Amino acid sequence: MKIAIFEENLMWGPRLVQSVRGLGHEPMLIERGTTDLPDADLAIINLGSPVFPPETLVPALKAKSIRIIAHAGHKEKQLHEIGKDLNCDYLATNSELTFKLPQIIVKVTEPSKTADVYSAG
Repeated sequence: MKIAIFEENLMWGPRLVQSVRGLGHEPMLIERGTTDLPDADLAIINLGSPVFPPETLVPALKAKSIRIIAHAGHKEKQLHEIGKDLNCDYLATNSELTFKLPQIIVKVTEPSKTADVYSAG
C-alpha cells in the first residue's frame, strides 16, 4: 500500500517512513507544501503542521479518496477537534501513532477487522 506522509518535522518524518516501510508498505514523505498530491491509498498528517494546514490538506485528500490518519499531541484537544470536524478517518495521539501504527492502519483500511486500537477523537 502507498502511504503519503505529510510531515516537515525532521524527527517525525523519517521515523514514520521507517515504520511504514518496516510494515511492508511504500512510504512517500512530503516535507514541503505542494499543490500536487501523490497517488496514495492512505495519508498520515500532522494536525499541527504550519506547512500542511489541515483545513486545506484534508479536503484535497478526501477529494482524491485518500484515507487519512491525523495525529497531534494528547494535550492538543483543539487540534483533535479540527481533525474531527474535517472528518479524518482516524485521529491519533502522537503516542498511539508511535506504538499502534500497524493496528491503526488495519482499522482505517480494513474497518471490518477488529483492531486493538481506539480513536483519540
